[in-house]
Amino acid sequence: MLLEQVGEKIWIANGPTVSFYGFPYPTRMALVRLDNRDLWVWSPVDLDSQLRSDVEALGPVRHVVSPNKIHHLFLGEWAQAWPEASLYASPGLAPRRKDLAFDAELEGTPDPAWHGQIDQVVIGGSFAMNEVVFFHRRSATCLVCDLVQRHDPNAHSGWKGALMRLDGLVGADGSTPREWRLTFLDRARARAAARTALSWKPERLVIAHGDWARKDGTAALRHGLRWLHP
Repeated sequence: MLLEQVGEKIWIANGPTVSFYGFPYPTRMALVRLDNRDLWVWSPVDLDSQLRSDVEALGPVRHVVSPNKIHHLFLGEWAQAWPEASLYASPGLAPRRKDLAFDAELEGTPDPAWHGQIDQVVIGGSFAMNEVVFFHRRSATCLVCDLVQRHDPNAHSGWKGALMRLDGLVGADGSTPREWRLTFLDRARARAAARTALSWKPERLVIAHGDWARKDGTAALRHGLRWLHP
């Protein structure tokens, strides 16, 4: 089974490594089963037959969300597999994927379909890209996409490895790409959103790229966003 249960009503699946500007990026998604048994999917990975079978065994996919505008590679596959599911665009994504029919754009307030079960906040203040961070209450799990990256130190060597380390994206000290940090001109807005995420006091921190925190999630999130000093 490709899905790994990491808490009550929440699973993760690791997808294939993809190329991002020539750098190998591991991928990871999360799936939550809501109280009505509908499935909520965060940052879906490549959908192969085994993963589809595992997902269908849990229930019907009803909500598919993109946490930021560069996490959209596999949205079309999931929309085609489950045409009855609602597709949610992260801020700024819809104009980039006009081939997809989005049902709504994510904001700082949870959609009624998952209100009271999954909290969310937009880490805004950047002129380049904002990200929606989520918190699954029942499992006390925070979901962060690209704002915290903790790549395997052994997976990158040579000049690429040196650049990843210089960018602050490797190992337990991994954080937000330095060039992305520079685009947050409204640090007060970003800092306020980070404080909201920290107030959830997550026990786990699931991230899309690299080693996720199975415990001490609040500390891992605070450390990953230390450049904001939230």
